[in-house]
Amino acid sequence: MKEELRGKAFKFGENISTDLICPGKYFHLRSNIKKLAQHTLEVADPEFIKNMKPGDFVVADENFGCGSSREHAPLIIKESGVAAVLAKSFARIFFRNAINIGLNPIECDTSGISSGDELRILPEEGIVENLTKGEKIKVAPLMETMKNILEAGGLKEYVKKEQE
Repeated sequence: MKEELRGKAFKFGENISTDLICPGKYFHLRSNIKKLAQHTLEVADPEFIKNMKPGDFVVADENFGCGSSREHAPLIIKESGVAAVLAKSFARIFFRNAINIGLNPIECDTSGISSGDELRILPEEGIVENLTKGEKIKVAPLMETMKNILEAGGLKEYVKKEQE
């Protein structure tokens, strides 16, 4: 993740569960990730998919991705075009699933970010810039291995690269 990311924030609250991210009523679509991704976060915000653009960000408070270990949750967020998820904290299984599929989970203080704010993420500097409000937010650093997995595009790609 060496390049900067830039997009609009879509703000959610705390305790956004995997059931809110990936509604159980669409379980029958789990083998069709593109179709399932059309329902990303629709329980929390029915207009999210209509309004977001590739490269935008999901922003939340505490405990994002709590609940079941539904691995489809980070997968459909990534498939929908979201560049990264920023939260004060993540459920550990969601955090690791996100890393493994190549979705960047960024732990930082999101209290000053509002829906619609324009953000720029500078991964090398460990900074999120809220361009709308002129604020800089420090990002919790990732372990080197996790950075490498993200840079490779996920665990599967990382393992392939390491075997070469």
